Amino acid sequence: MGSLDATSTSLAEDLQDLQLDRPAKGLKSVEELEKLTVDEHLSDIERSVYLLSSGQEVQRISVIHNLPDLLRDTESHDECMRRVVPKVREVLHLAQTEMQVAASSAFLQILQKNLVPVQNYSQTFLQTILNSVDSKDPDVASAWLDTLLDVIDLLPKEVIKKEILGSAIAKGQLAQSVQSRLACCRILGKISTKFEPFVIKKEILPVVQSLCQDVDYEVRGCMCRQLDCVARGMGLEATKSAILPELVELTNDEECHVRIAGLETVVNILSLLDAETCGTTIIPLVCKICQQAVQAEDATLPVVATQLGKLCHGISDNLTDEQRQWFIDFYKKLCHVGLEKNKASSRVTTPLIDKDRGSKESDLTDIFELEDKLVECRKNSAYNFPAMVLFCGAKQFKPELHLTFTHLCKDPHFLVRKTISSGFHEVCKLLGNNANLIQSDLVALLKDESIEVLRGVISTIPAILDCYMSSGSNHTVSESKSGPLSDIIPAFLASENAIFTSHNWRLQEELMRNLSCLSRCYSSESLYNKVIPILRQKLVKARALPVKVAAAHSLLKLTRKVKKREQREEIYHGLIHDFCHARKCYLRNVFIDICRIVIELYSKKFFKETFYEYLLELHTDSVPNIRLSLCSILPDLKRLLILPTDRGLLQQLDACVRKLLVSEKDRDVSDGIQSAVEELDKIHIPMQSMTRRNFFEQDLDDQKKEEEEKLLLDNEEKELKKEEEAAEKKKGDKRNLVSAKKGSENGSSSRIPGPRKGSRAGLSGSNSTTKKFLYPSHITPEDDNKPVAPLTKGAGTSNNKLVKSKSINCISQIPRRDFEELDSKEVSKTKIVPPGKAPASTTSTTNKPSKTTRGSGIPAPGSAGTRGDSKSKRQ
Repeated sequence: MGSLDATSTSLAEDLQDLQLDRPAKGLKSVEELEKLTVDEHLSDIERSVYLLSSGQEVQRISVIHNLPDLLRDTESHDECMRRVVPKVREVLHLAQTEMQVAASSAFLQILQKNLVPVQNYSQTFLQTILNSVDSKDPDVASAWLDTLLDVIDLLPKEVIKKEILGSAIAKGQLAQSVQSRLACCRILGKISTKFEPFVIKKEILPVVQSLCQDVDYEVRGCMCRQLDCVARGMGLEATKSAILPELVELTNDEECHVRIAGLETVVNILSLLDAETCGTTIIPLVCKICQQAVQAEDATLPVVATQLGKLCHGISDNLTDEQRQWFIDFYKKLCHVGLEKNKASSRVTTPLIDKDRGSKESDLTDIFELEDKLVECRKNSAYNFPAMVLFCGAKQFKPELHLTFTHLCKDPHFLVRKTISSGFHEVCKLLGNNANLIQSDLVALLKDESIEVLRGVISTIPAILDCYMSSGSNHTVSESKSGPLSDIIPAFLASENAIFTSHNWRLQEELMRNLSCLSRCYSSESLYNKVIPILRQKLVKARALPVKVAAAHSLLKLTRKVKKREQREEIYHGLIHDFCHARKCYLRNVFIDICRIVIELYSKKFFKETFYEYLLELHTDSVPNIRLSLCSILPDLKRLLILPTDRGLLQQLDACVRKLLVSEKDRDVSDGIQSAVEELDKIHIPMQSMTRRNFFEQDLDDQKKEEEEKLLLDNEEKELKKEEEAAEKKKGDKRNLVSAKKGSENGSSSRIPGPRKGSRAGLSGSNSTTKKFLYPSHITPEDDNKPVAPLTKGAGTSNNKLVKSKSINCISQIPRRDFEELDSKEVSKTKIVPPGKAPASTTSTTNKPSKTTRGSGIPAPGSAGTRGDSKSKRQ
């Protein structure tokens, strides 16, 4: 118990120490307050000088941060240079790290903003920078060195040669410290591109060659990384004679750090060299480096795997066929490195139990480090696979790299599979028409259990499917069951199970959004039966709101591709029933997001006929957050209206806004509706009397959407007509066949023409077609001989031209005033019967139309059948 109490006490003390944001105990003394107090009547310059002389550390740092602002002011510029800047340079001699870093940043800003002439800057600020580079504090020296390198880019050549070159050469002498020589390497690499070749050969090259032979390996590696810049400043001939010998020697250095730097420099210098130099020097050198890396299996191996793609492309034009094949074979080895030794390494760990404990732990550490290097090598090789496909060529992919690609896709480590899945779309693009070769590999990645692997392929699946669709397989899955997409898309849809079992909502959102790319691959019927059900399910059951919004976006985008009107209506009806009339408030809130997406993807006409009135219903919702969300979309509703056609919709919108303004009690909703009213007042509703040309110029995108929606209806009608004609033709052929059989049985045919049954059949077929569009939803075809009640609002119509309008959905496009005129005409045609007597032409009972929205299957706003707390129940 005593040990437990001691542990809990120490834990409590540790937690108390972590509370850094707690105020310090006690108040500041009077003396401390006096030290922090500054006379408010002092000017900016006087206050800065006072704080630099006797202020606290934090006050001095504040003055240094504000130094560029003091110099920007033209009135105080000269006085600041005369009084403040010398004081800053004086303070920096004994300043702490934070003040030094602040000063290095301020000095760079002064030059970047041209606040001081270059000559004055080199005499004051540049001298301070050069002196501070030699600071004993490594962090301070590194900060000032980074500032000096940035300053060199902004200074003219004359100032660099006069003020910096001599100091840099002096820092590179062997008698200087390692830190000073490292700074010299970086400075020489930076200034080499500023001078002429003869200056570099005379002044800089001897120091560079000396640093390449330095006794410290860090200095040799740092100078090796700067040889690229020195070579570009000197030119090709000087590089071949002076730089390449040093580079060859550095790539053979005993230290792994130096060899890595040499390999990276070789890659960076390839574009500068000619074909002869590449063939005689660089290619043998690269082959030697690669062989040594594989044999040693040290830290150079992952670097070789990283740089191999650039190396092969840099020397591709100078390779023979044998050399090209050597690099391809070497790449295959890198992709398989470590896989053969997994079993051997596991066997090595068994006898270590009998050895000394210290040697056992060190050996295990070495084994794990080696395994990590080998995994990193395979991962870097997978990253370079698209580059190697380009190097090898699409035609040679199957015999050379296909098996290697399959091994990478099935690698035992998930990092390798993740890397190859992220670049899968690049490989598909490079293969072109041969992309079907890696179809099974894509299916394997889509069935992978690792979420990281799935992320790589799911994020690029639209580009992958585009490659397959453009590579000669332009048929949908249902039309070509043996095509490459027949296996890919089911695996893509099946990956939804693994992704939604994780808590990675961003990947879930990406999957839902990328499902919309299946519109090019799937037929209309397949979309409706296989993809849309998944989206509707996730739209209801997904936990994260961004996932729901992504599912709604893909659902509405795919619904535009569904050819059958009944299926589209069923989807829209489901959205209204499941969300607008839902019992749960968060689903009703999603309905507002759905409406925003509909406004984005569909035409104004479609939204006004399908969702407008249902959306306005939510202004009576009992949850304030729903009403608040509605306020944000009200301006978008007004932008959809056109007068005088939408006068009724405008009145509904005005009534909704007035009711919210008058009866709203929630403070946030009141503020929201006030902001909405201010924005609504700024929106001007266009008139329909405007010229057609101006209207199209203002809303060309909306017209395009409306034409696409009308085209869906036209195509559906054409398909129906084709089906009817085919059925009629089939019936006619059957009748002709029967009559021919009868004539052959009778032995002779009658010359008296019989009745034209074919035309009658055609007439019946046309009648059946007419009935399909003619009867309202509450009248069945069996009631053909029964009298129909006069047309009312919400019911169907017997006027074939009116009902056969090319609307976007089953809701008719006939304005309400047309219905009223039609009702008055029907009433005027009927005979007025005295009260108490039934008309002779009607039956005793009339069919009372149900309350629907202009004959559609969607219940009218405010009607029965809505959510449990609907207005009908309250009434």
